[in-house]
This record gives sequence, structure tokens and C-alpha cells, in this order.
Amino acid sequence: MYQPTQYCKNNRNFIFNFIKNNPFATMVSQEQHLVATHIPVLVEGNAENFRLYAHIANHNVQLNTLTNSAEVLFIFQGAHGYVSSSWYTEKDISTWDYSAVHINAKIKLQTTQELEQSLQKLVNLFENKQQFPLFYKDIPQQMLHEHLHLITGFWAKPFKIQGIAKLHQGYSEENIQSSVTHLENGTLTEQQLAKDIKIENERYKN
Repeated sequence: MYQPTQYCKNNRNFIFNFIKNNPFATMVSQEQHLVATHIPVLVEGNAENFRLYAHIANHNVQLNTLTNSAEVLFIFQGAHGYVSSSWYTEKDISTWDYSAVHINAKIKLQTTQELEQSLQKLVNLFENKQQFPLFYKDIPQQMLHEHLHLITGFWAKPFKIQGIAKLHQGYSEENIQSSVTHLENGTLTEQQLAKDIKIENERYKN
């Protein structure tokens, strides 16, 4: 990952919370060519010591690369968007603001029991937010039985952890505020980016 000093975010608390808040990741590994899959990836443990877990379909060609101790790269991405220099008080170069976390990790395949436990955590985490949740235990057993043999679960132990948040740190207060105001009138992603810029620049000033 390219990490200019002012945007580097290798703090473990930032990394851990970023993954929890942005669990849909791109998983990259090497087969004959580089291959990638987009999957939800959850984290367990704490900021100083954690591991990731997920699952993929057995007919996914990337499964061939997921052997024990194989290396994969997970890319977690936050809100991002174009920032026009026309929003600034003076002419400048436009840019793209974003935040991301890269995790290089070693794979360990799950047992069937571990896979079921992981699925239960995954479903329950997101169903808890629903008005009428359908938890894992509420899914018909026959349906679960028919589904389990079609997927493979795995753990991923990080060994290289990198984060970045390029969110207008170091820009003038006027240009930051103008950028935030314009983004707040944009898409939902741009609105989230505006929030991230405000939060990060409060930290940056302190």
C-alpha cells in the first residue's frame, strides 16, 4: 500500500474498528493469475490481537488457492469520492479522498463445526439490525444441511497490517469546510465521506 506519511493509519485501534465498520472486503490471492472475490469478512479478538474469518463458494476458482498457510490480501475500503478544486478558495489540483485497510494474512481452513459457528455469528450480527430478525437457529435445518457442503470456511491470521485515510489533512479550514459542504449534497457515499473528513480533521488538529 502507498502510504504518504500524513495519511498513514497503522494504529491498531483504527484498523480494528475500520474492519468492523467496513466488513465487505476484496480478497486477492495467486492462482495461475491473480484472482479476487468480494465477500463479507468478520474480525474477532481485540485491536492488538485479532484474526479474520469468512467463507466462499466451493465452485469459486479462488478456493484452489486457499490451502493452509497460503497468503491472501484483504482490501477493506471506506467511503471515497472526487473532490473538485473548484470548491477551493484558489486554483489547485483536484483529488480523490478515501480510506482503506490492507491485511496480508495466512489461511487456515475451518472444520465443519467452525464453519457453522462462523455462519451463526455472521447471520446474527447483521440480523440484529433487522426489525424482524431471522437468526441462524431459525433457518430450517434441512436448508442449512443442503447449503453447508457448498461452501468452505476459513480463518485468516494477519501478519502485515496497513491503513490509510486520505481525508484532506493539512488543507486550509476554508477548503475543508467547502469540500464537506459540497459532499454533503451528493450521494450517500459522498455524504459519508464528508463525515469522515470532518472526524479525521478534528483528530488532525488535535
